[in-house]
Amino acid sequence: MDETFMLMLSNLLHLHNSLDPTTSLLSSTTTTSVGSASSSTSSTSLLSSSSAAPLIFFTLSSLLSFLSTSKKNLNKTSSSSSNNNKKNDAATAAVSDSSAYSVSAFRALTTDHLWNLEAPLREAHWRSLYGLSYPVFTTVVEKLKPYIAASNLSLPSDYAVAMVLSRLSHGLSAKTLASRYSLEPYLISKITNMVTRLLATKLYPEFIKIPISRRRLIETTQGFEELTSLPNICGAIDGSHIKISNAQLKRIPAHQNQYRCKYGYNSVLLQVVADHRKIFWDVCVKASGGTEDSEHFRDSLLYNRLISGDIVWDKAINVRGQHVRPYIVGDWCYPQSSFLMTPFSPNGAGTPAQNLFDGMLMKGRNVVVEAIGLLKARWKILQDLNVGINHAPQTIVACCVLHNLCQIAREPEPELWKEPDENGSPARVLETEKQLYYFGEGLRQRQALADDLHQRLSSR
Repeated sequence: MDETFMLMLSNLLHLHNSLDPTTSLLSSTTTTSVGSASSSTSSTSLLSSSSAAPLIFFTLSSLLSFLSTSKKNLNKTSSSSSNNNKKNDAATAAVSDSSAYSVSAFRALTTDHLWNLEAPLREAHWRSLYGLSYPVFTTVVEKLKPYIAASNLSLPSDYAVAMVLSRLSHGLSAKTLASRYSLEPYLISKITNMVTRLLATKLYPEFIKIPISRRRLIETTQGFEELTSLPNICGAIDGSHIKISNAQLKRIPAHQNQYRCKYGYNSVLLQVVADHRKIFWDVCVKASGGTEDSEHFRDSLLYNRLISGDIVWDKAINVRGQHVRPYIVGDWCYPQSSFLMTPFSPNGAGTPAQNLFDGMLMKGRNVVVEAIGLLKARWKILQDLNVGINHAPQTIVACCVLHNLCQIAREPEPELWKEPDENGSPARVLETEKQLYYFGEGLRQRQALADDLHQRLSSR
């Protein structure tokens, strides 16, 4: 019984006794025997009392009892209603959150809402959702639309591309994206695999190209020369470890150790070559994280094309009697040759000319470091890859294609993702490479470039 009601009842009892002390609350009969005579005396009861106090008392007590019962029922009803309202609000929020990513909401975003914004705000808003501006997005959609349409996908092409770009730019898992778009995780994975495969195969030849044409080659070498004062650099090469989760390796337990990289986590190795504008012109993902950069390079198609002479650059220059062809630059983890120049010493132990050359070479090489930092900053899925190991290479290459699209369109550059400091050992020269013309020629050309650079800068 409610404590407040008990207190009121007690007060009423005191009030009743003070108003009518001759009347008891309960009917009672007292029997008295004196000697052989017996008499019965009945005290006045509430029902038989002529006083108004009992009637008032019962009326008030009944009213309070009713109010107390009503209060409890009201509290129960209110509590139940509150819980139901919370459940309804949660359900409404879930539906609202899901509807925010529906096809109709996406269509409204691309029409009414988007074009009501000023151009800078419009592009910034779209970029925050999908990692690139609306014009670049439409370029991607138009190029992929015929292939997506041929796949008989039940979703609109632009909606499917937007969904995948959202995952790549924010690093979302298939499960998270599935709850957001009210789709099954397996369908999210299927759409992701389809779009990344198309990016990595259909758009790769158009947006990732070796600078073979004379016009582009001159543009690239001049850009690097303005930066480093070294002539004929046509690209900078570097590797980057793309972290993968342990769950992705459960299907290949016999080879898990191959994926453990020098930084202590499982990864696959990405190799890229970038020009002076931080645009990739070669991408290779063929090695597990335990592979050395030099080994990955030697196993790449680029290396084989350079060795075989398949790539012919006709912009050769004469430096102190040495015929210097266009070359790429890399750190000491790569093998020195006539087409890949590396530092003389990783610790500055060379001559003044060699140390100057090393400083300028590493300045040129820093272009590719920044390009990789931009790549991982824009496409956060590469910071911790959450796709199946079999789909990892195409996902990484797809992000490289999207990176180039952003660079070509001069998209704003986000804050760079910081790579771990390079701690690899100098690349070991293979015996087969020592026998190649490119090896001895590369050593002579590197020294000629160093002496020429030192002379030119010293005379200023």
